[in-house]
Amino acid sequence: MEKFTVLTGVAAPLPMINIDTDMIIPKQFLKTIKRTGLGKHLFDEMRYTPDGKEVDGFVLNQPAYRKASILVAGDNFGCGSSREHAPWALADFGIRCIIAPSFADIFYNNCFKNGILPIKLPKEQVDLLLDDASRGSNAVVTIDLERQEITGPDGGRIPFDLDPFRKHCLLNGLDDIGLTLQQVSVIDGYESQQKTGQPWMWG
Repeated sequence: MEKFTVLTGVAAPLPMINIDTDMIIPKQFLKTIKRTGLGKHLFDEMRYTPDGKEVDGFVLNQPAYRKASILVAGDNFGCGSSREHAPWALADFGIRCIIAPSFADIFYNNCFKNGILPIKLPKEQVDLLLDDASRGSNAVVTIDLERQEITGPDGGRIPFDLDPFRKHCLLNGLDDIGLTLQQVSVIDGYESQQKTGQPWMWG
């Protein structure tokens, strides 16, 4: 998993509440088990008309936000079904950080497993960042994970809280597999001991 240390990028405003996982990646795109290729379908029903044309008014179709790496949204982001394809689609598009007043629990947990930093802030601070994000290509925001600090376009700084273990995993690029591989010597030792003491299990 790619490490998350300092991210500087354009922040896209999406001031909607209750953005569910079906809005993030509609059900017809869940057939794949690959984590790549889903970015083009992110927010598909909002980004495109039924005949596949871009909706001009949708934020990620606007020139200033086509390469946004930060998303600023409303309450309860990622609610609905617990599809892991939702963070896959966001990451494949290039979104590395989502800022909102609250997140659905399963989506929140899935973000960390896929290298995305979800930041919870009071609504008043999210509103300030939404205003910053409305500046188009000038809406450049920096997320410093080590310092747990957001720096806006005008230099204003907002601190954020994060569980130390989740922070450690993101800083070091550790998903569940990476965490397991940190214990590979212990695992190898256990297997070696088991092969000696219970050889019939390895026949």
